[in-house]
Amino acid sequence: MGGIGLSSSTCEKDLGILIDHRLNMSQQCDAAAKKANPILGCIKRSTESRSRVVIIPLYSSLVRPHLEYWVQFWAPHFKKDIDKLEQVQRRVTKMVSGLQIMSYEERLKDLGMFSRREG
Repeated sequence: MGGIGLSSSTCEKDLGILIDHRLNMSQQCDAAAKKANPILGCIKRSTESRSRVVIIPLYSSLVRPHLEYWVQFWAPHFKKDIDKLEQVQRRVTKMVSGLQIMSYEERLKDLGMFSRREG
C-alpha cells in the first residue's frame, strides 16, 4: 500500500478478544487464565478468612469476569482450553475452608457452581 509493506500476524486482538489466523480461541483462553490466576493468588494472600461468604463473592466479582468475558463469542470447545479455565475454578474451590477433602465435583455442587465441561 503506497510502497509500505503490511506486516503479517498470526493473532489479532479485537474488542479484547484474541483470534488467530485459524479462528482458534486458544490464545484467548491462555490470556484469560493468565489474568485470572494472579488475581486469585492476591485474594488468597490478602484474605485471612477462607469462609465461602468471603472467597466466593471475591472470586465472582474479581476473577470470574476475566474467565467469562465474551464467552458467548469465543466459547472454548477444545479440552485443553476448557482445562485451563477449569483449573482456575479448581483453585478457588480448594481455597474454601472445609472443602479441601471433597472431590472437585462435590466442591462445585456444594458451592452451587458448575463445570465448564457440563456447559
